[in-house]
Formats: sequence, C-alpha cells, structure tokens
Amino acid sequence: MSLLRIHREGFRILAGTIVLLVLINLVAYFYLSSFQIIIGIISFVLFLLVLQFFRNPLREIVQADDATVYCPADGKVVTIEKVHEPEYFDDERIQVSIFMSPTNVHVNRFPVSGIINYFKYHPGKYLVAWHPKSSTENERTTTVIDNGEDEILMRQIAGFLAKRIVNYVNVGQNVEQGKDLGFIKFGSRVDLFLPLDADIKVTVDQKVRGNKDIIATL
Repeated sequence: MSLLRIHREGFRILAGTIVLLVLINLVAYFYLSSFQIIIGIISFVLFLLVLQFFRNPLREIVQADDATVYCPADGKVVTIEKVHEPEYFDDERIQVSIFMSPTNVHVNRFPVSGIINYFKYHPGKYLVAWHPKSSTENERTTTVIDNGEDEILMRQIAGFLAKRIVNYVNVGQNVEQGKDLGFIKFGSRVDLFLPLDADIKVTVDQKVRGNKDIIATL
C-alpha cells in the first residue's frame, strides 16, 4: 500500500495532467473517433508514468542513529571520491553522488538528525545530472546538517529534465533523520559531502534506497 502514497508536490501536477488528458480524449471522441482507442491507451500510460514519479513509499528507519548516514534518495551511486568542497567547508571531503532517474522515487530525506547550519539555493544550468560540472553549474541547493559531532553537506542538483528543486529547510531548524528534506522534479542527483574519516558502506554502481541503505558511518 505504501507505493500508492503520493507526495504533496504531485497533487497539482496530477490534477493538471488529468484535466489535459480528459480534454485530449474528448477531442478524440468527437473529431478523431478512428484514433480514440489509441489515444485513450496512450493517455492512460502517460498518467501512470506521472503517477509513479510522485509516489512516496512509507520508509521508516529501523533504528535512528546520528553516527549512521542513511541514504537520502533512491537511485544509483555514481561517484565516491575525495574532493575539495569550496562552498561551505573549503577543504577536502568524501563526495558520494546518487543519480536519480525519472523512474526512481524522487523524495529526498535527511541522512542524519541535527540542526541546519547553512542553506543556500543556487540558480543555474540544466546539464545532465551525471556531468562532472553539474555539481557546481546546475540549479542546486546546499544544506548543511550539524549532528553535534560532524557536519554533513547535502546538495540537491537539478538534471536535464528537472526544472524545479523543492527544499523544506530553514537555517537553525532542528531536523529528524529520515524525514522529508525536499523533492526534485523529473530526474536529478544528490551529493553528500562527508568527513574524510567516514566509513563508506556503498560502492559505485550500487542501487540504493532512501532510508533503507546506509551510505556511511561516522
């Protein structure tokens, strides 16, 4: 039943999709009767595609633990490397990047509990999400969570299809591990920047699920 839960970001788009598809099928009924069945089938498939994109499965963390960095998004791990993070830390961190295809669940969740020390929205380009420059040139948000011992930086990055990033945090806010951080519409990427001594628990090309797989222990 959890697969039937729809994220709040999808309600308006789903309503608009239904209205548009009904209008298209009415036109087909009155003026394109020979194509009515084909148009009806295509409309149904399109609606199912939009519906599955905004699904919001219930994912409860089995045991909350701020020394454990849970996966913040569904997708595939595409990068694990030591990099220089210039925006907030201005030092070296381990970057773990998760690519979210249009077929993945696109809810983003808090990887740890803590206080939001920093948040910034950056307008930008819409390069494909796996492009190396997308982390610094695409539309993106940067959120830093302080769990009391370490700071974790999470970056939402819009991809080629993604045209809107939603983020629900404010600086100074207390957040809970596993709860909704935001949403990226239609394909995207999430980057985590972790301390150099973090024990990484995933590998490149591994498929991961938000709130289920462990990215690292601190």
